[in-house]
Amino acid sequence: MFRYYLKLGLKSIRRNPILSGLMVAAIAVGIGACMTIVTIDYVMSGNPIPHRSELLFHVQLDNWDPYQAAVEPNLPPRQVTYRDGTALLAARQARRQVLSYKTTRVIQPQDQLPFQVQSRSTTADFFPMFDVPFLYGGGWDQAADDNLEAVVVINREINETLFGGEDSVGRLIIMNGDPYRIVGVMDTWEPTPKFYDVNNNSFGDVEEVFFPFSLSIAKELSNDGNTNCWKPITDKGWQAFLNSECVWMQFWVELHGTEEKRQYLAFLDAYVESQKELGRFPRPMNNRLSNVMQWMAIENVVDDDVEVLLGLAVLFLIVCLLNTIGLLLAKIMRRSGDISLRRALGASRDAIFSQYIVEAGIIGLAGGLIGIGTTWFGLQGIKMLYGEFEFVERLARMDWVMILAAVCLAILSALAAALYPTWRACGIQPASQLKTL
Repeated sequence: MFRYYLKLGLKSIRRNPILSGLMVAAIAVGIGACMTIVTIDYVMSGNPIPHRSELLFHVQLDNWDPYQAAVEPNLPPRQVTYRDGTALLAARQARRQVLSYKTTRVIQPQDQLPFQVQSRSTTADFFPMFDVPFLYGGGWDQAADDNLEAVVVINREINETLFGGEDSVGRLIIMNGDPYRIVGVMDTWEPTPKFYDVNNNSFGDVEEVFFPFSLSIAKELSNDGNTNCWKPITDKGWQAFLNSECVWMQFWVELHGTEEKRQYLAFLDAYVESQKELGRFPRPMNNRLSNVMQWMAIENVVDDDVEVLLGLAVLFLIVCLLNTIGLLLAKIMRRSGDISLRRALGASRDAIFSQYIVEAGIIGLAGGLIGIGTTWFGLQGIKMLYGEFEFVERLARMDWVMILAAVCLAILSALAAALYPTWRACGIQPASQLKTL
């Protein structure tokens, strides 16, 4: 019977091409507007490291002003001080741990002009802990951290610029006048959001160069990210800054299971208690461990404006569906004579209902397919408006999940829009219409 209803639906659509086209267009426009924003929201709120997000925890310690919370209503600072970060790192209480901060370096090739790169000073566990893919080589080991070795990991693009894409492991590059030995070349890695440092452009590009944290501290490489202080730095110089209460580093740990998390929280509490005895941490105990998705939620990585736009897009889709309901109702009422004749010849209400639901499904499918195209144009428009921001390229793109979602949403929307007109069609009394035939 489905094939029969499908045949009837296609004939009905061909019989009224203008009306059918308007319904398809209404659904396509509604789907396009809605799915454009849904796609942006889907990418922004996605899990950047789904296979490990439950094992990775961002650490927060509340060393802030006793009279005012760092983040209202009562959250600790988003980052940690050098003193606390290095103390936690030295304690080695987690399976893996990463302390890092953002810097800027200048690469000085022998046969090219110098150019500036975004870099990250970090510890050896960064690469296995965050599952960073490598094209050649790998990250450095703990010995490189301990011995202040001048090693570096570069990304694929830098490797292509400097070495034409060849295996460059073991070769040297000059950064700010100092030689660094390449130990690894990262493959393409685009976690979205950039979860390991949402304080400095959540949707920005991954740094191009990585080198040991201990070396950068020894060379007094300043922070190129956010630095927040609640207490004045009394002395001048690098060491005074390191000993200050300024927060400017990100600290992550890898913990497996609730017991390891409980033990690490107990360790943090004990550490803070020891610091309180030294006159630090004047606020009440307020240590936090947040896994990746919890941290994304705390930091409101998805902007409120996106949620507002999403609500408006859904309302626009509803308006388009109301127009579709009106068009379907007009189309069905124009065919009341045909419906009455079929009912008089023995067709049941269920048969009439199935026929028009199948026809609505065809219209929804057509609207969904065209809606994919309108969504694509919508995303291109966003790229044109905000093309100066590099991260927009990653946000404004559809994957197969979104394509399938667009088609399914269009079909479901068309079926929902068809319920009232089809119910009206099933309620037509054959006798009242046959008198006029």
